[in-house]
Amino acid sequence: MVSTDRLLAFAAMSFLLIMIPGPSVLFVVGRALAQGRRAALTTVVGNTLGAYVLVVAAALGVGQVVERSVLAFTVLKWAGAAYLVYLGVKAWRERGSSQAVFADGTGARGGLRTFWEGFAVGVSNPKTIVFFAAVLPQFVDRAQGHVVVQMLVLGLVFNAIAVVSDSVWGLAAASARDWFARSPRRLSLVGGVGGLTMIGLGVTVAATGRKD
Repeated sequence: MVSTDRLLAFAAMSFLLIMIPGPSVLFVVGRALAQGRRAALTTVVGNTLGAYVLVVAAALGVGQVVERSVLAFTVLKWAGAAYLVYLGVKAWRERGSSQAVFADGTGARGGLRTFWEGFAVGVSNPKTIVFFAAVLPQFVDRAQGHVVVQMLVLGLVFNAIAVVSDSVWGLAAASARDWFARSPRRLSLVGGVGGLTMIGLGVTVAATGRKD
């Protein structure tokens, strides 16, 4: 199994990576601003499971194929970016309905739909793909055997840290949203900001990453 020193070293590196706001964090914040706490936390769960799919892929060797293939990486990156822009535009167009949502106590999205949207972002996050494909294998002790199991365990450590961090970001953003929600004008502004955040995130994802 994974030695304690390798586990701690990987946890430290994961923490540093996760604390730098990337696609997942910004998406959760955008969802929290647009829809509130429940949507933010549902997005975190979906995003985390999506990220763990990448862990499994890396453990089975798929992640390395994606990392080494310019075409595969580019297709996945642009698909994720396009999806983020689509969600952002949709949130912007529906910003005027935010006050009605508070009036009847329902959310703008079903929990399952929000979950799958978070999952799509998590599984198409370029930063996470590169990390799991290029960094994760370096912390595996091949002499101990059970390489796949070791990578899956390390992936759980990464996701545990990510759940806590992303939840804090989401709850903080949702709290700010509650303040804005006291005014219809503020609430409409929040919906617009959440949409623009996701659009900007999609553009950022498309513009960054490997270009070779």
